[in-house]
Amino acid sequence: MTFLATQCVIASIPTHPVSNHQPKRCLAQRIPVVKTQQSSFPTTRESRRESECECFNLYKELVPYRQAWSWQKSIVKEKKALIERNQDCPDSLFVLQHPPVYTMGTGTSEKFLNFDLKDAPFDVHRTERGGEVTYHGPGQIVMYPIMNLRNHKMDLHWYLRSLEEVIIRALSKTFSIKASQLEGLTGVWHGNQKLAAIGIRVSQWIAYHGLALNVTTDLTPFRWIVPCGLQNYQVGSIRGLLGEFESFDNSSRKQLPDPDDGQLLDIACKSLINEFSEVFQVGINYETISRLEFLESEPVKPLKEEVI
Repeated sequence: MTFLATQCVIASIPTHPVSNHQPKRCLAQRIPVVKTQQSSFPTTRESRRESECECFNLYKELVPYRQAWSWQKSIVKEKKALIERNQDCPDSLFVLQHPPVYTMGTGTSEKFLNFDLKDAPFDVHRTERGGEVTYHGPGQIVMYPIMNLRNHKMDLHWYLRSLEEVIIRALSKTFSIKASQLEGLTGVWHGNQKLAAIGIRVSQWIAYHGLALNVTTDLTPFRWIVPCGLQNYQVGSIRGLLGEFESFDNSSRKQLPDPDDGQLLDIACKSLINEFSEVFQVGINYETISRLEFLESEPVKPLKEEVI
């Protein structure tokens, strides 16, 4: 059986955008990748690592959604083949930004769109993940872990709470932002503001899709949807919260630097990867451009519904 992060009807997933909005500027499809094999981010408790995780750190690039989606499906296909051959199947992680795009889960209702699909402001993709409609855009760090849950815990609730924990730790340790989970809801919150959205797909205990944290994101496009189908909640960002905190007499926050948007994204990315490594107890190994070139050379077929 194939699982979603939320209860949704399994649907046939198109491999093309629901809406073909043409962006005002052309984005390169060939994305350069950091070529070092060693992590530049410090990790701790190395002797306790149980497994390794290959990481494609593309966070300085605007990766088209279709490209990242194709990479994920290629790696899921690889991992399933490894499992069938009883070979070691480690984890993978993409860290990136997207150009403006809306994505919908399998059960997303169009009533949560405040625009006509035929005249959408950006591309709209219906995907195989769980959850409702959300927005991705510049200034938002997106993490797509492709996780073999057999290496961790075969429990979807544990996995979702672990992804939330990654974000909560990063916000607390790095930005002194007190974030939390809300009972009955998926994602990470500060008060009434949702800072991060999570939507996953799990097939044969391989999890993919992932999380998106608003760092310096322009939140305007969220007004054109009902984010995650939640009517009475706001969307927030790290940049917005840090601005609100400036007037508070809080010594821990006063010690924080006042970075520009680029530096803030650097800091957030580093913190998220560190906390991901700690929460899931994996060592981070950065991959090279040749690995992505191999993925692009392999034809990707739509993933079939399969039984665990």
